[in-house]
Amino acid sequence: MALSGMRGLSVFISDVRNCQNKEQERQRVDKELGNIRTRFKNEKGLTPYEKKKYVWKMLYIYMLGYDVDFGHMEAVSLISAPKYPEKQVGYIVTSCLLNENHDFLRLVINTVRNDIIGRNETFQCLALTMVGNIGGREFAESLAPDVQKLLISSSCRPLVRKKAALCLLRLYRKNSDVVNVDGWSDRMAQLLDERDIGVLTSVMSLLVALVANNHDAYWSCLPKCVKILERLARSQDVPPEYTYYGIPSPWLQVKTMRALQYFPTIEDPNTRRSLFEVLQRILMGTDVVKNVNKNNASHAVLFEALALVMHLDAEKEMMSQCVALLGKFIAVREPNIRYLGLENMTRMLMVTDVQESIKRHQAQIITSLKDPDISIRRRALDLLYGMCDVTNAKDIVEELLQYLSTADFVMREELALKAAILAEKFAPDLSWYVDVILQLIDKAGDFVSDDIWYRVVQFVTNNEDLQPYAAAKAREFLDKPAVHETMVKVSSYLLGEYSHLLARRPGFSPKEIFAMINDKLPTVSTSTVPLILSTYAKILMHTQPPDPELQDQIWTIFNKYESFIDVEIQQRAVEYFALSRKGAALMDILAEMPKFPERQSALLKRAEDTEVDTAEQSAIKMRTQQQTSNALVVTDQPPANGPLSVGLVKMPSMQHANDTNLADQELIHANGAMVLMDPQPAPVAAPPSADLLGDLLSPLAIEGPTAASVSSEQNLMPGLESGPDAVGALALTTVEEQSNSVQPIGNITERFNALCLKDSGVLYEDPYIQIGIKAEWHAHHGRFVLFLGNKNTSPLASVQAVLLPPSHLKMELSLVPEIIPPRAQVQCPLELVNLRASREVAVLDLSYKFSTAMVNVKLRLPAVLNKFLQPISVTAEEFFPQWRSLSGPPLKLQEVVRGVKPMSLPDMVSLFNSLHLAVSPGLDPNTNNLVASTTFFSETTRAMLCLIRVETDPSDRTQLRMTIASGDPTLTFELKEFIKEHLVSIPVASGPPLPAQPPSQPAVSNASFTDPGAILAGLL
Repeated sequence: MALSGMRGLSVFISDVRNCQNKEQERQRVDKELGNIRTRFKNEKGLTPYEKKKYVWKMLYIYMLGYDVDFGHMEAVSLISAPKYPEKQVGYIVTSCLLNENHDFLRLVINTVRNDIIGRNETFQCLALTMVGNIGGREFAESLAPDVQKLLISSSCRPLVRKKAALCLLRLYRKNSDVVNVDGWSDRMAQLLDERDIGVLTSVMSLLVALVANNHDAYWSCLPKCVKILERLARSQDVPPEYTYYGIPSPWLQVKTMRALQYFPTIEDPNTRRSLFEVLQRILMGTDVVKNVNKNNASHAVLFEALALVMHLDAEKEMMSQCVALLGKFIAVREPNIRYLGLENMTRMLMVTDVQESIKRHQAQIITSLKDPDISIRRRALDLLYGMCDVTNAKDIVEELLQYLSTADFVMREELALKAAILAEKFAPDLSWYVDVILQLIDKAGDFVSDDIWYRVVQFVTNNEDLQPYAAAKAREFLDKPAVHETMVKVSSYLLGEYSHLLARRPGFSPKEIFAMINDKLPTVSTSTVPLILSTYAKILMHTQPPDPELQDQIWTIFNKYESFIDVEIQQRAVEYFALSRKGAALMDILAEMPKFPERQSALLKRAEDTEVDTAEQSAIKMRTQQQTSNALVVTDQPPANGPLSVGLVKMPSMQHANDTNLADQELIHANGAMVLMDPQPAPVAAPPSADLLGDLLSPLAIEGPTAASVSSEQNLMPGLESGPDAVGALALTTVEEQSNSVQPIGNITERFNALCLKDSGVLYEDPYIQIGIKAEWHAHHGRFVLFLGNKNTSPLASVQAVLLPPSHLKMELSLVPEIIPPRAQVQCPLELVNLRASREVAVLDLSYKFSTAMVNVKLRLPAVLNKFLQPISVTAEEFFPQWRSLSGPPLKLQEVVRGVKPMSLPDMVSLFNSLHLAVSPGLDPNTNNLVASTTFFSETTRAMLCLIRVETDPSDRTQLRMTIASGDPTLTFELKEFIKEHLVSIPVASGPPLPAQPPSQPAVSNASFTDPGAILAGLL
């Protein structure tokens, strides 16, 4: 019977492995689950052995990734079995299937406790392992005293005591009250006298957790830790099984030194001397060898020793020795050692006595800026930034400026910010500072924040001697053929304020300055136009007596902008035009800017607030991002006229709730990606006809709309034709057509889908009102103008508009009038800022009253993900290094997409272009594949490069493989899902989609997952 039982399990595993596709595998698993469920219903007829067999199958199915929502009670009941095979299965499966909050665990607390306090060591180990894996407050409160007794028991074997120490560590992390400090500190000191290295290593892990919370209670353990290090350094009583490539228990050495770093200092001179002798031995005895495993172990000990040396503030001689050792490491070939050398050298900058020693390695650190590994380049940048002072600032900043033109997109924003901070902090003179910032803007304008050029303006305004020089340099950079918009801003300001100081020089006449700036006006965004208008007003003010020709040119521009859609531009144009007619009085009205009050630099304050981005902090950020993911849940049918049925579901982390990681791990994460490209306005459709919203479909030109209202004779706009056959809801918030007594004209969803792909059109229309939208987008900023048109000869009363923004959009809607007059139109501007990547949409809750009819509609606003995308064409030299640097999830996600709407490659290219994805032909040698790129803008990521590769199957156009890569995990996931929604045909009548897969769990094909059968084979 035993043989047939094992054969049944083996046959099932073989059947699963032999499945040709995922569907066959699912059918086989469903069949087996049905069989198990049937057998469990008749549990009385099951022998413990049969129950064990079926529970093994449940575990294998669970490890394959399928939900196992029954049989938990049968698995838990096996813990009470008297025989080891059944009890082992019960403990293992319970540890895997149940988390710490499961109700079934309460049923076995007494059984687990009996196993822990019993005499059977095997049962004790099983129980301690399960408790250590699951943890939980209830286990901690009920079992911690018994686990403590096992740990300090002299009659227990080392194997049991090791597991007891690790189990107590997990319980302490769940509930620190389980360890009584008053009675336990002396016990810990006694445990450190343990001779068994295995028990000592586990106890040291527990000590690290204890002293991290309260080191004062464990001072008695400090000399014991030093003695342990002495013992290991001399290889005294270290069994061969704990010697790793000739290194005595490197794990224990690292943990012991980590524990010592939680104590503030060591006062006893003998203890301090003994410790420094051990550290000296480690520093002198570590070198780079060919064996990788030995290198890893020895350098783990070495770098922990370096951290301890810095913590103890050792003598200058030892510090210099550490710097010299790290200097050797940053020059070796092995990239991991170079990385650790740079990171530890950055940490040593906190020790003031070693600054000069680190400067000797400046040339090698600068060389590391060009390393193929981006993580090493980041650490080199951090180190150069930290080691900069007055003596070497000029050299370092010039190196950073030179490196900026070839640096990766992912580093340019950080590079520009640090160069600006160093230039301001250590500038030998202000003219050099102006030179640096203007070069910075010229080379990396997209990555220079407004704070940087604001600071230049403050310095120039407050220093009269600097003003002519700054104006001359601004003209020099503005005269280049290709000028970034930030350079246009700062140059326009400086030339408007101070170009009159250089009027006698060639090229600085008011006409020449005006012509130079006016050439740039058509290329800038609406946020820059007000500043240029101010510059024109300043030029007129300084041109006294006025030049009639110049005056007419500027007045023409003012007149042009008097009816512009942007209120700020419109107001400035009107006011400057009126002021410029006052003649000489303009000199008093537009006098030079007064000096700025002295205040702390925003850049320096940001530098003080920003910590060094160490690998450890990067790992913490990464783990935090992977803990939860917000996935949209779309309800079937929201109630009529009711609230919007939207929910955010907190997706569980892929790390299992009962997972225990007793060894500290570090993850190096390179985050962020930048691109250097000016966004251009998207093309807008031409107007089909003149009507109440006739100006709505006019292109977003400089002139803007020419009227805020129209006469009653004009005809109303017919319903827009629907756009491309996009997915019905685009995986966004579903707002059904409202069941009001007043029915809408046209399909609301089709109108919304059309506006997702263009920037103007009709959003909603019914017999009484027509709502249109005109939008402008620049980087992560957007601006809507809502056109509310009354189509009737009676007023619309009680008009109310409430904006329901998602968490990733910061939105501000201007006041909506309560009454819309007959046959009139009102305009309501809406400003928004994109904070991060998300597929959620804002909802406009609009209600009004016409006669006795009360109408309420909820409309999705088309501020969707692709509105914050700017297509950018990349060359092979730009694409492939970025593609290789973004390796693996969650920064690079791949998914096989099935159910794709059949389309030819040109049609797919057209779709991608409408989504603001630039397809780069020829990058992929396979003509059936597409490579595309785009830039995503948000307040948190700024400009982020996104790369897309689509592999199609010519024989089956209904499936393809898509790979998305970017420097932000959330952006990668959201963009993947967004593109997939436009490729896959989802029937509108179907139920709500399943929650999308979070970034922490990338989609994989059936052929790429690890087969748990190999894991189970060792347990059979």
